[in-house]
Amino acid sequence: MKSIVILISGRGSNMEAIVNAAIPGARIAAVISNRADAKGLEFAAAHGIRTAVVDHKAFASREAFDAALAETIDAHGADLVVLAGFMRVLTDGFVRRYEGRLLNIHPSLLPSFPGLHTHRRAIEAGVRAHGATVHFVTPELDCGPVVIQAVVPVLPGDDEARLSARVLGQEHRIYPQAVRWFVEGRLTITAQGQVIVHDEAVDEAGWTIPALDRALGDGACDSRRS
Repeated sequence: MKSIVILISGRGSNMEAIVNAAIPGARIAAVISNRADAKGLEFAAAHGIRTAVVDHKAFASREAFDAALAETIDAHGADLVVLAGFMRVLTDGFVRRYEGRLLNIHPSLLPSFPGLHTHRRAIEAGVRAHGATVHFVTPELDCGPVVIQAVVPVLPGDDEARLSARVLGQEHRIYPQAVRWFVEGRLTITAQGQVIVHDEAVDEAGWTIPALDRALGDGACDSRRS
């Protein structure tokens, strides 16, 4: 049984999707937020999941906050830490502490549009395809090894809200899948920083996951963390 700790800052809709997936072999040990008013804490408590708040405003530095956060995570024996709308930039030390067992979901097809305002930037850039990426977290912002991606079309007349809703629906599909693969021990990060999914799976559209990654192509990562 793998213990999973999920970090949120707000509603935590991806957290809800993971909880509702009821992944065999996984136990949601805790949901932790940096905000006491995060709505997702209510959902977690209602499902019998332990909750905790580590308020970033109570600490003088990012390092002090991350140390307290790590202490809380480790108290729950986390095998995997899942970022689900956790709106804090984590220090390099924190990221390295959980190397290979820290997942994030980003609302774009990385390496395109790292950082914020991804849907607006996709529309402004005139791209025809957009989507979401689940990746392992590294010290380089939004640049960790890709586990799975989902593609949605950018339609004529799309605004941020419509495009965001379309992407979010796919996030709720692929994040539980990535967590399931981790729990099943099917993910390996190669020395070249690529993820191998053992016993290659086929998604609903007929793509094998590594083939989809190849089709999306390579790109340069943004090495900044702020």
